[in-house]
Amino acid sequence: MQGIVTKSTGSWYKVLIDGKEYDARLRGKIRTLKLKSTNPVVVGDIVNLDNDGEQFLIKAIEERQNCIVRKSNKLSKQFQIIAANIDRAFLIVSPAKPHTPQGFIDRFLATAEAYHIPVTLLLNKKDLDTKKASLHRHHLMELYPNVGYEIYNVSFLDTEDVELVSQLVGNQCVLLAGNSGVGKSTLINALLPNSNQKVSEISSSYHKGKHTTTFAQMFLGKHGCKIIDTPGIKDFGMVQTEPNQVSHYFPEMRSRLSKCKYSNCLHTEEPDCQIIKAVERQEIAVTRYVNYLSILEEVTV
Repeated sequence: MQGIVTKSTGSWYKVLIDGKEYDARLRGKIRTLKLKSTNPVVVGDIVNLDNDGEQFLIKAIEERQNCIVRKSNKLSKQFQIIAANIDRAFLIVSPAKPHTPQGFIDRFLATAEAYHIPVTLLLNKKDLDTKKASLHRHHLMELYPNVGYEIYNVSFLDTEDVELVSQLVGNQCVLLAGNSGVGKSTLINALLPNSNQKVSEISSSYHKGKHTTTFAQMFLGKHGCKIIDTPGIKDFGMVQTEPNQVSHYFPEMRSRLSKCKYSNCLHTEEPDCQIIKAVERQEIAVTRYVNYLSILEEVTV
């Protein structure tokens, strides 16, 4: 029989079978596979199961349509798979309290591009009207549509905005990502009132969110939608990526790559580089280019 993994703690799993959730364990031979990832089975995986009369046992994992990953830590060669088989990711961004850095946004977008996952940006907390919040909001709302990404200025406390997000979700399997405190749990509670996700206050000292989600978890909504909540992630790092691949994950660069003089151009100091020229002509945002260089430096080490 088959099921879909809805929750993983690393030692046991919740699996949805014919509309009902059951506890499941891994068979030993799967657990001991030599994988570079720290977790062999993740939320969203379609798995084949046996039942020994006492519990369900996961015996095999179906091939993944895609997945979203991050380094288990900055120095490790292993990576953590966050979730699999995602139709769309919603990156939740906050202009302040906590402030979502553009570097985090661009790293997430590049990671999603690498695994062919479309992304929509949800810029939460539209009621924040401080000078810092307003400037950051304006910058993001102007930048990302020009790059090719959808971005919506919303408040998850506004009924009409929640309905808009619900329509965007539709009947898809969507992943919610973002720093701690940006509003993931608030959005899930608004979309799925019976989920009862814990919401935490923002630290008054550092204006950073407190972690309220420990493990990735899938929630089932109306019209067949599936919503995957993820732990608040501080940073993303590219994994299993060659230096000359990084520019392919920036849409505004990807469309210009064929015009560079050298096919292996890294767009740092090469002659007749069309990416550098586009930055100089302000056709590519300097902030995006700087974040590209930062990712490039990481994968080159």
